[in-house]
Amino acid sequence: GTPQKYDPTFKGPIYDRGCTDIVCCVLLVVAIVGYVVVGVVAWTHGDPRKVIHPTDSRGQFCGQQGTPNEPRVPRGSAAGVSPTRAVLVSPPCPPPVQICVSKCPDRYMTYLTAFGNAASLQYYRNFCTPEFKNSQKAPLEVLRDKECPAMLIPSTPLARRCFPAIQAKKGVIMVGNETTYDDGHGRRRNVTELLEGAKKANVVLETRQLAMKIFEDYTVSWYWIIIGLVIAMVASLIFIVLLRFLAGIMVWVMIVMVILVLGYGIFHCYMEYAKLKGEAGSDVSLTDLGFQTDLRVYLHLRQTWLAFLIILCVLEVVIILLLIFLRKRILIAIALIKEASRAVGHIMSSLLFPLCTFFLLCLCIAYWASTAVFLSTSNEAVYKVFNESACPFSGQTCKPETFNTSNVTKLCPDAQCLFAFYGGETAYHKYLIVLQFFNVFMFFWLANFVIALGQVTLAGAFASYYWAFKKPDDMPAFPLFSAFGRALRYHTGSLAFGSLVLAIVQVIRVTLEYLDHRLKAAENKFAKFLLSCLKCCFWCLEKFIKFLNRNAYIMIAIYGTNFCTSARNAFFLLMRNIIRVAVLDKVTDFLFFLGKLLIVGSVGILAFFFFTHRIKLVQDTAPPLNYYWVPILTVIVGSYLIAHGFFSVYGMCVDTLFLCFLEDLERNDGSAEKPYFMSQNLRKLLKKTNKGQPDA
Repeated sequence: GTPQKYDPTFKGPIYDRGCTDIVCCVLLVVAIVGYVVVGVVAWTHGDPRKVIHPTDSRGQFCGQQGTPNEPRVPRGSAAGVSPTRAVLVSPPCPPPVQICVSKCPDRYMTYLTAFGNAASLQYYRNFCTPEFKNSQKAPLEVLRDKECPAMLIPSTPLARRCFPAIQAKKGVIMVGNETTYDDGHGRRRNVTELLEGAKKANVVLETRQLAMKIFEDYTVSWYWIIIGLVIAMVASLIFIVLLRFLAGIMVWVMIVMVILVLGYGIFHCYMEYAKLKGEAGSDVSLTDLGFQTDLRVYLHLRQTWLAFLIILCVLEVVIILLLIFLRKRILIAIALIKEASRAVGHIMSSLLFPLCTFFLLCLCIAYWASTAVFLSTSNEAVYKVFNESACPFSGQTCKPETFNTSNVTKLCPDAQCLFAFYGGETAYHKYLIVLQFFNVFMFFWLANFVIALGQVTLAGAFASYYWAFKKPDDMPAFPLFSAFGRALRYHTGSLAFGSLVLAIVQVIRVTLEYLDHRLKAAENKFAKFLLSCLKCCFWCLEKFIKFLNRNAYIMIAIYGTNFCTSARNAFFLLMRNIIRVAVLDKVTDFLFFLGKLLIVGSVGILAFFFFTHRIKLVQDTAPPLNYYWVPILTVIVGSYLIAHGFFSVYGMCVDTLFLCFLEDLERNDGSAEKPYFMSQNLRKLLKKTNKGQPDA
C-alpha cells in the first residue's frame, strides 16, 4: 500500500462525514424486523411447558392450570419406573402408559395382591388411569387393557417424575430396603434388573444432590463472594490508577509478583505432594479413580498435586523465557501503556462503557434463548396407533377424540391411540429448522454488531485524544458520547458489514462442530480428517477477521470511510509496520494478560485461604461449606471477568493509539509545517523532535 501523505486539514477524527455502507444498514434493519417477526410467531405457537413439565399418555400436562390434570401434582408414571422412555418411542413399540399422580408410590405392591384387599386396592387406584372405574373387573382384563400397572415400586420424585428409589447399602443394591421384587406375574426378580433402566436416573439423582449442595454453599457464602468481587474491582481500579503514574514500576512489579505467585503455587503443590507420601489411598491414579462428584477426593491423591506442580512449573519457565527475550521491547510497551493511561485518565467514562456493551449483549442472549425455546416447543402433539398384535393401522397417526368410533378399533380391538411425540405437518413445522438456523445466525450478527459498536466508540474517543495537538485542551467536551453518536448516525452500515462477515464464519464453524458431533461414531477416517482441517481453517479465519475488523473499526472512527476501505487501509498500514505490530502489540497484550493474572491470582489465593479457614484472624467468620471450591471458583471467574472488562478498555486504547502513532509517523516529519502529534515521551523514546518546540 501507499503510505499516508500529509494533509494540512486533518486534525483528528473527521466530523464532516457521510453515511457508509447504506445497503448493509438497510439489510440489517430488514433482518431485525424479520427477527422480531420470527420471535412473535415463535411466542405465539410455542409452549415452554413441553420442556419443563411432564405429560401423560394423552400429551396433557400434569398439574397445570387449564388442563384436565389441573388438580393433580405433576409427578409420576403408571409403572413406577423411569418415565423418560415413555414419551419419544417410535412405533410399533408401544410406550408404557403414563399418568399424573398426586405422589410417587412408596411401597412394593402388585395388582394381583392388591385385588383381594379393599384398602390396598384403594391405594393402588391412585396409580391407575382415569378411565379405571370398575374395581370388580378381572385382574387379567385390567392388565390387558393397561388400566393399572402390574406392579408398583418404591420411587423418588425428581424433576416432577418418579424414579426407582435405588440405593446401595454395604455394596448391596436395594430398592425400598428390598433386594427382590414381584414383577406382577408371580415371579421374583432381583432389583439389579432395574439398574439398566434407571442408570441415567441415578446420574440425574447424583447431579441433583451435587446441585443442592452447591446451592447450599451459595446461600451461606454469597455475601462473601460479593465482597471478593468488590475487592477484585477495587484492585483493578487501583491497578489502572497506578499505571497512569507509575506504569514502568508497576509493570516490573507485576512481572515479579506473577513470578512469585506462581513460585508459591509450585511450593504449595510440592508441600501437599510430599505430605501425602505414605498415606493410605494417596497413590491411586486418576484414571483408576474415575469421575467423582465430590471433587475433594482428588485433593487426597498425590497424582493431582503432581499434575498441578508440573503445569505451574511449565508456566513459570515459559513466562521467564518470554521476559528474557522480550526485555528490550517491554520499554516501548511501557511507553504505550503510559500514553494509554493518560488517555483513559482524561476519558474516565470509558471505564464504564463496557457495562453498556454487556447490557446489550445480555439482551441479545436473552432474546436468542427465549426464541430458541419457543421455536423448539412450537410442535403439536402427535398421536399414533399402538398395537401389540398385528394391525394394518399400527404406526399411523390418529385423533384421540374420534379414535373409539373409527374403523381402527373395529379391525384392531386392542389398538390404542397414544401420544407419541411433538411434531407437525404444516408448512410452519416443516420450516422450523430454517427458523432455528435464522435465530442462531441473527444472534451472532447482533452480538458482533454490539461488540463492534463498543469498539468503534472507544476508538473514536481515544483517537480524539491522540490527534489533539495540545492535550487535553484541544479535545472535544464529551469525546465518548460524540464517538458513540457518530458511530450510530454514520456507520451503522459499516458495523453491520463487518459483523455480518464475522457472523457468517461463526455460523459455518458451528455447523462444522455439529457435523463433527454427528460423525463421531462414523468410521470414515477421511471425512473426519477433512472435517478437522476445515475446523482448523475456519478457526484461523475467524481470528484473522476479528483482528482485521478491530483495526478497520479504528480507521472508521478516525476517517469515516466505509468498511472495505478502512479494512484495506488498516491492513496495509499494519503490513508496512509488521515488525512493530508483531512485537509491540503482542507484548502489550502479554502485559495485560499478566495484569489479569496478578489480580485473579491474588484474589483467588485470598479466597482460598479464607474459605478453607486458614486465616486465623477470620477463621471463625468463614461459613461452613460442603465444597469450598464453589465460592473460590466463583470469585476467580468473577474476578477475571471484572479485570477483563477494565483491561479491554485499555487494550482498545493501546490499539487505537498504536494505529494513530503509525499514521503520525507516515503523515508528519516533525517540521514546523508537519509536527508530530505523539506525546513528548513517545518522541523521546523514538528520538523524534518537533522543530521549534522544546522537548524538555
